[in-house]
Amino acid sequence: MSSDRHFPIRSFAVSIVLVAFAAASVYLSYELVVKPRLALQEQIREQKGTILKLEQEKQRLEAYLKILKRIDRRARVEVLRQAKDQQGSLQTTIRFTEVDDAGKPVNAARELTLPGQEVYFDTLVIKFDDHFVEQGDPIKGGALMLFRRVFSSTMRAEDGFTIDKDGQVPEVYTERQATSEFEKDLWKRFWELANDEKLAKERGVRAIHGDAPYMRLEPDRVYEICLRSTGEVIITPGTRMAPPSGD
Repeated sequence: MSSDRHFPIRSFAVSIVLVAFAAASVYLSYELVVKPRLALQEQIREQKGTILKLEQEKQRLEAYLKILKRIDRRARVEVLRQAKDQQGSLQTTIRFTEVDDAGKPVNAARELTLPGQEVYFDTLVIKFDDHFVEQGDPIKGGALMLFRRVFSSTMRAEDGFTIDKDGQVPEVYTERQATSEFEKDLWKRFWELANDEKLAKERGVRAIHGDAPYMRLEPDRVYEICLRSTGEVIITPGTRMAPPSGD
């Protein structure tokens, strides 16, 4: 009878050992196999999310870089002559022509003679918020520029040659597409917008100001004045003029 009483105890002890072993096996399996696998799966999901965000950012930056390279308005400046007059003052004669992306004139060329060699190209520029540019908004998707006047360092700006009329939409824009009331209002109220931050923001304007880059012109050279869609006004380095056809 004594042995009969001890038998259940040994069986119970064995059962406990087996259960403990099974629990330990399950725990070890979870810690060594399942848990690392779950962590790896989570890491893969996070990496996929990061890759997707990076790809989206890459596409946005590529689109923006294309925008940076786009020219919204350009003019060609040819230095036709540069010589001293009877009083011994240097005179520079240029031909100013607005051109399209292919270099074809979009309006009549103008010949201007200015005293001196350093010539300023006075402009008014309107720049819109970046998201309009990135989205390619039909009106606000690029910068706008008015060629106000051309003058030299040896003359008063007020005595310069007028290109576009103040307060009006530049002719080059009206020729390319129908001018909206929004654009007309921008140019009509240019200086009002320039001095009223709230009013400018309501119209999506990021910056609005004058910009007058200048160049020391050399004879028989051709330069280009370009407006990037981001609002940067640049003058390209001069290149030698092509000789007249037949020479």
